[in-house]
Amino acid sequence: MTDLQIGIFSIPFLLFLIFLRMPIGLAMLVVGLGGTAWVTGGSLVVLAKLKTETYSTFSSHSLSIVPLFLLMGQFATVGGMSTALFKAAESWLGHRKGGVAMAAVGACAGFGSICGSSLATAATMGQVAMPELKRYGYSGGLSTATLAAGGTLGILIPPSVVLVIYAILTEQNIAKLFLAAFIPGFLAALGYMITISLYMRFSPGNAQVRERVPYRERMKAMWDVWPVLIVFLMVVGGIYTGLFTPTEAAAIGAAGTGLIALANKGLTKRNFQDSILKTANNTAMIFIIILGASFFNSFLALTQVPQEISSFVITQGFNPWTVLIIILGIYLVFGCVMDSLSMILLTIPIFFPIISNLDFGLTAEETAIWFGILVLIVVEVGLITPPVGMNLFVINAMDRKTRIIDTYKAVMPFIASDIVRTAILVAFPGITLFLMRWFY
Repeated sequence: MTDLQIGIFSIPFLLFLIFLRMPIGLAMLVVGLGGTAWVTGGSLVVLAKLKTETYSTFSSHSLSIVPLFLLMGQFATVGGMSTALFKAAESWLGHRKGGVAMAAVGACAGFGSICGSSLATAATMGQVAMPELKRYGYSGGLSTATLAAGGTLGILIPPSVVLVIYAILTEQNIAKLFLAAFIPGFLAALGYMITISLYMRFSPGNAQVRERVPYRERMKAMWDVWPVLIVFLMVVGGIYTGLFTPTEAAAIGAAGTGLIALANKGLTKRNFQDSILKTANNTAMIFIIILGASFFNSFLALTQVPQEISSFVITQGFNPWTVLIIILGIYLVFGCVMDSLSMILLTIPIFFPIISNLDFGLTAEETAIWFGILVLIVVEVGLITPPVGMNLFVINAMDRKTRIIDTYKAVMPFIASDIVRTAILVAFPGITLFLMRWFY
């Protein structure tokens, strides 16, 4: 068996291990080390790589941004910022048909700007918004579907941990990727709100309308959101004005969010310890996946699998748009059973060389950034796609009275909205790249 054949057969074997419920990071580590030992014919090379690969992976300065953004999200959760965001959005939108659900989507978008995690956004906003949705008679299916879909905004709207990892893998500018994600993130939130409005027109009995809030109370609710705005401006504004690097901005954001949570009396000694521990646990989980992916991708490079697949696709003369749609379809399917970070770490080293060598009428950098945003969107759609969308189960677990089948039915319009948005962004790359082109 040639090295190339070993590399190709390692991919289905890796998927087999994952479907056997082996942790993804460990599965990639085992296949990467075992494959390297097989190809090189000895264990000494593997032992050497354990030392050099581990050091080179974790000595990357850019990776320090990951625990900082995770810590910022933990402080935002205990600081009560999610509640303030929801109340502010509800005061402006609650009196409309489906307004409380729209407010939940808006709050998810706001919380995503200081969290960077899809599951954390869904879980946190679910605790805040679910009782209010129930109070105004929203059906269990619509309530859970809205919060599951809104949770996906947490990883699309900057700062996003997954975008940071993608930038490191593809050697792209983190700040440019963040900038490119703003318009797709805004379109996602707008699309979900339009979906809720249409849903209420066709099924008006699914919810009641909240009483209109006086403008004085609305302005007071908006004032309570100022901590979120300050953190967002410190992080994002600092990056694009050149005051901070993305890593420095993450540190400033974590410190600022912690101080605000302390001022709000939400950050106690116990909460602080819990936040540190949860950040450490989540960072360790992410880093073991990164390490496993590093060994597996190094093994694939040794067997020339990415280069050969890229060369095959190019020499066959396939239409670039057809190749892109097929790749996005693969992401959509596997996004249903794998988390976004694992998917990107596993597949980008294979798919990115293919996309980089296809002509979409863009520069190499624009193609890389546009593709990264598309991948992130499609993988996140998988989080709300039945039967195994992770966000669906996280939110449904908070509402035991709602059958999962009802959540499945109610989430379909949101998936349709995502597909329409993805099609628009595929057809018109300039929408994604507009802010990056304008700013840079």
